[in-house]
Amino acid sequence: MTAVVCMAAASEPSERLPDPAQEARARTLFREVRCLVCQNESIDDSQAELAGDLRQIVRKEIAQGRTDAEVRAFLVARYGEFVLLKPPFSVGNAALWLAPAGLLLAGGGLLVALLRRRSAAGSAETAEVDALSAEEEARLAVLLEGDGHDCAEKGSQEDPPA
Repeated sequence: MTAVVCMAAASEPSERLPDPAQEARARTLFREVRCLVCQNESIDDSQAELAGDLRQIVRKEIAQGRTDAEVRAFLVARYGEFVLLKPPFSVGNAALWLAPAGLLLAGGGLLVALLRRRSAAGSAETAEVDALSAEEEARLAVLLEGDGHDCAEKGSQEDPPA
């Protein structure tokens, strides 16, 4: 019952097809066809004059016994694939369909490469920090032989020179 009320509110009775099954098919197609004026709405939602003309074309095609696929093909032949809100995958629009996935993969690859470079640079820096020079090793040996303090080597910092 709600569908009938919505259909009655959406279009004038003179525009509707006499067969309810055909009108229901037309309404389904209306939701799949883009309004070429609004560009972000279906012809079912749009109040533009061109959307009304497209609704009449769809109804006329259905009344002539065309299938939904034939009506879509007629509209695409006349207006291009842009007229469909969800165009099918084809060679012509493959870049549009594959670009998001390609960008996501490229970004992920770049992130992995940067993380690998950072970890490789970090491990190289760690190796450089861990290695002691011969002078540092000798000083460490002296410190370890003694009591661990090298205060005797340094002058008292509390007594300023005279």
